[in-house]
Amino acid sequence: MLPAVHTDEERDAVVLDETVMRPGAEDLCKRLGLAGVPLTRFPDGSQPVYAVGDAHVLKLFPGPAARHGVAEGRVLAHLQGRLPVPTPRVRDVGTYENGWHYVLMSRLPGENLARSWDRVSQGHRERLVTEIGEALAELHSLDPDPLADVLGPEDWGVFLDRRRAGAVEQQRAHGLPAAWLEQIPDFLASVPLPRAPRRSLLHTEVMRQHFLVDPDGWRLTGLFDFEPAMIGDRAYDFVGVGLFVTRGDPALLTRLARAYGHTCEPSALLAYTLLHVYSNLPWYMRELGVPDDGTLPSLAQAWFGTE
Repeated sequence: MLPAVHTDEERDAVVLDETVMRPGAEDLCKRLGLAGVPLTRFPDGSQPVYAVGDAHVLKLFPGPAARHGVAEGRVLAHLQGRLPVPTPRVRDVGTYENGWHYVLMSRLPGENLARSWDRVSQGHRERLVTEIGEALAELHSLDPDPLADVLGPEDWGVFLDRRRAGAVEQQRAHGLPAAWLEQIPDFLASVPLPRAPRRSLLHTEVMRQHFLVDPDGWRLTGLFDFEPAMIGDRAYDFVGVGLFVTRGDPALLTRLARAYGHTCEPSALLAYTLLHVYSNLPWYMRELGVPDDGTLPSLAQAWFGTE
């Protein structure tokens, strides 16, 4: 029911077209014993994701992204019951037609933290970031070796070299002004990042958008979206923390780091921001603002500084 996808253009055309996606999702649900259960597509995410009634979530991966589906299923199975915040339970994984892959998982309760944040009091925000710090500490303490066959990079130092080589062009493509672009090479050269860090299982997109909360008391009820998981330096996960959880608030980042048990250098976190696979500095600048002096060291302190 779903067509083969080979290029980015084909992917975009298919994934965004519900007249194509929904019949395929309904057919797959029928094969999985969930015929007739209401499907509701979630509006966010790089892959098509559907709530299947109140109990399940179905995530679909076109052929070029099938390896991400395999990885997510493996990571979720590895994590089951091992974090202080719930993660989805894997109900089924497999291949569908024309190279598509799927993960059927349990649906977690709660509201999306990003959409709820404005309603959360300061005291509850402080407790939530404490819970996030504790969850990250537990995630990073787990042995990632059982996942090494599906998660990369194999060599962290080679990964850093590759990301450095393309860092300026990636930001140029996003429209970063020349005054910032010209600072990137010297800034990255000035920040010592470990080439062989202690290997940690990384979520890589630790954002409010990927946490669920119970509005009755504001406690975490879920962490999801492990599709882009990696194995590498734990500091890499604090890019998302600083940009999308604490959002330049030094008091909240201090509290989160205290719960985690470690504080990362702001310069290292901005370096990892520039090297991140999905880095988009102009977007972050629009969201968080920039210091008056227009320098990367000041930007590091503004976004990732602690008290």
